Amino acid sequence: MKKTFSIAVAAFMLFAIATQAQTDKSKRPSPPAKVSETLKSGIMVSIDYSQPSLKGRMIGAADFVPYGKVWRTGANEATVFEVSKDVKINGKALAAGKYGLYSIPGEKEWTIIFNKTWNQWGTKYNEADDALRIMVKPEKTKDFMEKMTFKIEDDGDVELLWGNTEVGFKVK
Repeated sequence: MKKTFSIAVAAFMLFAIATQAQTDKSKRPSPPAKVSETLKSGIMVSIDYSQPSLKGRMIGAADFVPYGKVWRTGANEATVFEVSKDVKINGKALAAGKYGLYSIPGEKEWTIIFNKTWNQWGTKYNEADDALRIMVKPEKTKDFMEKMTFKIEDDGDVELLWGNTEVGFKVK
């Protein structure tokens, strides 16, 4: 009886520890990050994401972030892109609201996808829910960024920086 009770207590403690680790997102290998900026136009732009690290891997590798395939543009839950007012992204209209941010990386061109479904695990993607797709050219950077990072400037420039790659678009 004591052995059964001890096993039950140990199992409960392991469950409690595992639950705490899941709720404390800062303990994840790809920790959460958020960047927000109020543009000169008064529009609030924010990106809520998890930061994967390269750890010696390469963007474009078949087993990591493969070229030509939809990628969740981050880790864990879907990356959430939010704008407080209707905007234009690289000249194309996007209504105010929250969007799942996905992409299709490529060596010479990336597709940036704003998907209507944002509150979900990042690997659940349905093309029928796309609100907007834009094509952008990646650029090589001289500075290396181990963790994927987003930056938003007050002029509306949004940049994804990772490894020696920069992918950007303009919010107006």
